[in-house]
Amino acid sequence: MSPAGGPQKDIKDYFQVYSLGEANLPNPVDIPNGQYIDPSVRIPLDPFRKISSHKHPIIQDKRTFELAGPRQLIYFQPEQTRAAIVSCGGLCPGINTVIRTLVMQLHYRYGCRDIWGIRYGYQGLRHEAEDSFVRLNPENVSGIQDAGGSILGSSRGHPSCEEMVERLIKHEVQILFTIGGDGTQRGAEEIFDISRKKGYKLSVVGIPKTIDNDIAYVRKSFGYETAVSIAAEAIRSAHNEAVGYRNGISLVKLMGRHSGYIAASATVAAGHANFCLVPEVPFSLYGRGGLLEQLAKRLEERKHAVIVVAEGAGQNLFEDNQRSYDDSGNVKLENIGEYLRHTIVEYFKSTCGINVPLKYIDPSYLIRSAPAGSGDQLFCNKLAGAAAHAAMAGKSGIAIGYWHGCLTHVPFVRLRDYRQMISPGGSLWFNVIEITGQPAQMLAT
Repeated sequence: MSPAGGPQKDIKDYFQVYSLGEANLPNPVDIPNGQYIDPSVRIPLDPFRKISSHKHPIIQDKRTFELAGPRQLIYFQPEQTRAAIVSCGGLCPGINTVIRTLVMQLHYRYGCRDIWGIRYGYQGLRHEAEDSFVRLNPENVSGIQDAGGSILGSSRGHPSCEEMVERLIKHEVQILFTIGGDGTQRGAEEIFDISRKKGYKLSVVGIPKTIDNDIAYVRKSFGYETAVSIAAEAIRSAHNEAVGYRNGISLVKLMGRHSGYIAASATVAAGHANFCLVPEVPFSLYGRGGLLEQLAKRLEERKHAVIVVAEGAGQNLFEDNQRSYDDSGNVKLENIGEYLRHTIVEYFKSTCGINVPLKYIDPSYLIRSAPAGSGDQLFCNKLAGAAAHAAMAGKSGIAIGYWHGCLTHVPFVRLRDYRQMISPGGSLWFNVIEITGQPAQMLAT
């Protein structure tokens, strides 16, 4: 999905990055041929998109990102700087790689020796959580990239941002790296805002973490590639189960609250799914053209079927009861996997007189807690390195984005612009239709 937008009041400053002050210290990082980032080089949001306004009927979109990477001059004196790392929200392949790379970059390349991890997410910044700060160094992060999960633990929700800033000030933290999704980065934005109001020089730099791949201005988030690979293996195994029984059905539920990237990409990668259901494409269960009728046709013709469903798909099928929220502020979803499991079995029993052997597979937590694959390991290293460079240069209030194949600086406020979602008219969904053979729409007529 393209960024929401139209003309802005001040296009020039749309992605303006805040700096704590003038960077006037020589960078100790040895860059080959001294090729530091040229601040005049910018990454265009869309070099081909034109926008209009009442003042300018047609103008080229001038919104551009600041390029991430090492600067020739830095703001912090590394040996006198205290940095902290916090990871929040659900687990995702690659968290430990990001933590390790941050420590290694700060320690070896910048000479920063005062590095701390905050245990159990933002909950570790409560006043009473006195044992939540743990010292990090190359020795105690050695090899953690090979393990899944997070050595710092995690949590959802957070105490008041005022309390968290007070705790950071108490511990004299000057750089805070936040690893997490949209809720984590919203909290980081508040920390950034409050520290500014208090006049406390705190660099807050986020490394976006969302296994759903749905954060604005981040074309690919770390852990996504690994998640798709493992999910595809689950679909292949589900296919083996389904073909082993007459009228066998395998139902695989994958991650994807609002964006079905993992379900769609794993479906294409595996090549064995016959139906893929994602939040972006509505479907009906009953009636002519609905999922159940299409599934019955599939069983009649091929005697087996594999269904892949993202966790946020089909939420419209449930009664509109009072919504509840988790500690991160996310709407609690109804369990579409269990609902489909029950509905499909009952439908074939009551309507067709068939007892279908249905296998329900939910590998979500196995995927989330897995170590990162090689591609994600490389990507995590790049993201964490860019975050370290940004923080030492005195940048604050930003997350590391990924746009047109480049790492960028994205102000926290811009992460709210839109949610990255599958376009039903785009190439990925077209690939899903080709691979599965399912109708472009499964809406009852």
